[in-house]
Amino acid sequence: MANATELYALNLNEAQTLIRYSGDTTVLMQGHMGTGKSSMLKAMALEMPTHTPCYFDCTTKDLGDITIPNVVNLTADTEDAFVRYVTNEELGVHLNKPIILMIDEYGKANPAVKNALLRLMLERKIGSRTLHSDSIVFATTNLGSEGVGDLLPAHARNRLTIVKTRKPTNVEWIEDFALNAGIDHTMLAWVTDNPQVFHSFEDYKEPDANKFIYHPGDPSRASFVTPRSLEKASNWLKVRGKLTDKSLMAALIGTIGTEAAANLNTYVRVADQLPSLDAIKKDPMGAQVPTSASAVCMVVHRTLQTIDKSWMDAWMEYMSRLDKEAQTMFAMQVRRPNYNKQVEVVTNKKFTAWCMANNYVFAADKK
Repeated sequence: MANATELYALNLNEAQTLIRYSGDTTVLMQGHMGTGKSSMLKAMALEMPTHTPCYFDCTTKDLGDITIPNVVNLTADTEDAFVRYVTNEELGVHLNKPIILMIDEYGKANPAVKNALLRLMLERKIGSRTLHSDSIVFATTNLGSEGVGDLLPAHARNRLTIVKTRKPTNVEWIEDFALNAGIDHTMLAWVTDNPQVFHSFEDYKEPDANKFIYHPGDPSRASFVTPRSLEKASNWLKVRGKLTDKSLMAALIGTIGTEAAANLNTYVRVADQLPSLDAIKKDPMGAQVPTSASAVCMVVHRTLQTIDKSWMDAWMEYMSRLDKEAQTMFAMQVRRPNYNKQVEVVTNKKFTAWCMANNYVFAADKK
């Protein structure tokens, strides 16, 4: 049975909201590697333009990288001399304005660095400086059970609110990140059909039960699937036309592992048989319609990423030839609040007519 920490693990959107309203409390997000914890700073900076984002990487710091002494009034008469500590620029304390300070990889910091940051995280003070009262401080670390060196002493944990973050599901990753980030449509189709690549190693006692993901029980697994490595693999897919099949496979194996690369490669072969965008734009009623569900999914995802007003009419004609499930997939993704091409689609008369004719699709949204 899952413990309370597991039951109340947050996704990154939930964790971001928690941090935004954390006040003087420092939230430490403890989560799986490569799941986007570090991207929180950028996301919060977009939501809070009055705050300056500041990034502090604990893995690259020693005690002397946090504060250094600056001797003041050092003259022949030393009775009035004193030491004032100057803080690292990356901490942003010197700015004297609201900041969002992300203390990254706190669990991997050496003990001296952990201790030196405690007052900043608890009291918003370091050296002789105090953070602006509207500032936000949060920290990140990996799960201790991942075995990558993240350790927190009890006195440090007691100063923080520690929240476990969970991996996104495949659907969350696609809808909340991948579509707007321009992830290759082949990758989107593969992820749609393989939700297990987002599972946690904590769900598997035996490493071989899921060979796609990281598992501390198999240290020989050098490459594996995380949201981070999927984005890197997508970059290789985008340039596959310039690579030999052997080079592409070598790059994918080195990015997401042998099992995932071999599985993904079957989707690559299907993707290269899709109708071109030009064919859809110029001859929507004659362009090839894929026969497999995975290939249709690729066409829809590719369109969601590339559509603009100039060929919306052509797409709506082509879409009418797809099965109702694919049409609904397109419409539901367009309706998501964070879809970055929403205006181009919803202002199209043919799309509006489709929505009116298929209003039952959206009935669940109204309940």
